[in-house]
Formats: sequence, C-alpha cells, structure tokens
Amino acid sequence: MRIVLQNLTKAFPSRNKKSNEEVIAVNNFNFEIPDGKLIGLLGPSGCGKSTTLYMISGLLKPTSGRILFGDDDVTELSTENRGIGLVFQNYALYPHMTVKQNIMFPLQNLKGQDKMTKEQMLERTQGAARLVQIDGLLDRKPSELSGGQQQRVAIARALVKMPRVLLLDEPLSNLDARLRLQTREEIRRIQQETKITTVFVTHDQEEAMSISDMIVVMKTGIVQQIGKPQDVYDDPANLFVAKFLGTPPINVFEGSVKNDMLYVGSDPVLAIKGVADQAVTVGIRPEGFILDEEGPLRCKPVNVEVMGRDVSVVSTHDASSNPFVRSIINADNKIDVTREYVRYGIKSHKIFIFNKETEERIYFEVK
Repeated sequence: MRIVLQNLTKAFPSRNKKSNEEVIAVNNFNFEIPDGKLIGLLGPSGCGKSTTLYMISGLLKPTSGRILFGDDDVTELSTENRGIGLVFQNYALYPHMTVKQNIMFPLQNLKGQDKMTKEQMLERTQGAARLVQIDGLLDRKPSELSGGQQQRVAIARALVKMPRVLLLDEPLSNLDARLRLQTREEIRRIQQETKITTVFVTHDQEEAMSISDMIVVMKTGIVQQIGKPQDVYDDPANLFVAKFLGTPPINVFEGSVKNDMLYVGSDPVLAIKGVADQAVTVGIRPEGFILDEEGPLRCKPVNVEVMGRDVSVVSTHDASSNPFVRSIINADNKIDVTREYVRYGIKSHKIFIFNKETEERIYFEVK
C-alpha cells in the first residue's frame, strides 16, 4: 500500500495560559512511502515522529494536510476503517488472556461481511503466530513470556487482520541490547515476507539504519532529510543530520576556509576549491582518519580503546567542539599514547563542511 502525506501539519494548543501560540509538532510534512517498503521515522524525543505515526493511524487528526492510502483519501477516516496494524512501545497485551486469545482478539470484533468463523479465526491466529515464531507459546499468558516474546505477540496481533499498513511505535525500546538486535532482525524478516508497507518510529539511529529501506530524519517537527540509510550517512544535508547519524558520532571542529585551503583550527587539512573564504564548522567521521607520520591534522593522544579488528584512538584537539576526538583505525597500527601528537591524513569523502550560522552543508571539490 502506497502512503502519501501531503502538507501534513499538526499543531497543539499552548500549555502556557499567558500565550496563545500553538505548538507545532509536525510542520508541512510531504512524503510518499512506496508500496511494500519499510520506512524509519528517526529523530530525538519531541521531533514529531510519533505524532506523524498517530496521524497516519487515525489516532490523531491533522491540523491541515491530507493522508492517502493508495488513491484513497483517509484523512477523515476512523482508525478501525483504515486497515492498519499498530504496535505500541508497551505491547498493551491483555494479561488475563492467553497468547492465542490476545492474537485472535481483533478478529473477534469483525462484523458484517468481514465476520469470521471460529475455524477461520483459529487458522489465521496460528498463521500469524508461525510468522513471528511463537506458535509453541499459544497457551501461555503474557506474564510467562520474555519481553521479546511479548513483543512478538503484539506484532502477531497487529498482523492477524492482514492490514494494509503496519505501524510500529518504538517497538524495541523496552528490550535489552541482545533482544533488540534479535527482534529488529525478526521485524525485517516479517516485513520482507509479508510485503506490508511499514512505518517504524525510533530514536535509535542504529535500529533505523539497519532495517529500513529509507529513513526520514526529523527535528522539531520538520523533515531534515529523506533517503536510503547509507546515502543519508554518506551525504548529510546539514550538521544536525551528520551529528545524529553514526556510532561513534562524527567529530566536530571549528574551522575555516582560506585561499582554497580547509583548516581545522590552525591545521591545513585539505586543499579544496569552490568555497569562499569564511569560518566554517568541520565534521570528520571517525573512520575518516588515516594514520600518517606526515599528516596535517595533529591530535594529542589520550587513550586507545581496542575494538577487535579496529581500535579507537581517543585524543584531543584545540579546535574540537567535543571533549574528545575519536579516530577509528586498523588494529594493526601501533599507537604510542606517550607521544605529544598523533598525526592524521583525512579521507576527503569523510569530511564535511557546514555553514557556521545556518549549519547547512557547504559542498566543495578536492583540488
């Protein structure tokens, strides 16, 4: 099912009694979600991602704009008539019901021509349970399940109606790290098997990037960038996107452009063209450093963190906006942390320049 969001806006009344100014949670959101794709809505708390999801589901009515499922305008349609499956952060399972009863519950409320026999409901329930690999747990109560198993029950309950659209609101945030990894892989497998158009809301960039066909990065209700996860990582539109994506996060420095040379502090790191002389903000991905005895960037080493195949060199630089600079290099390299400086060359495709005032990306060519 293709989903089209046209000029979607949601405003809430101000909580400040002295001010009548509205709070804009989502501001003029335009996006077409292709049929059968998994889209990640990504951003920090309060960015408007869950509000967008709730407008798609019908739980919230837009202040303005339209929502289309295929060619059908569903903006005014009630939640139960939109053909959606919705999975919440807290699972919302009925504790007095078995797994089978929880999954079957939405089918028991179908009426008219959609009403099903007990045999049909049981067959559909068992099929949904097999899909999420909990068909051996149908007679258990939610309290007898692990967090990951409870989440699978919630997903099966959303899928049992064979929805046109699956909506997931921070579905993994209550799980531990290992379960999060397993469950997100399961969500991807289920989505690829069912081909249901899926919208996945998360604040965890690693989750979104690992399973999404496309991500939408949001900030204060405004879409910052839309694209394939790797494309957005490799080509951020602004400083916010560059800082939000990546683990470890991007290193940010005070810099400048003078006579076709990019400086990090006083270090001339890259000869470029096409950029006027100005003060800039410089971002360098941790994997963008090349250990080089003659390299132009000088950092004071503090520590080396062994990561197996790679090592993370923790250092400082006078122009760094962060307390520490992190450089990921091959573990075969030996770093002497007693030296005054470690010197690096920089991979040109891993360094970005941003306008100091607007924080928008400044594009350049390497000389």
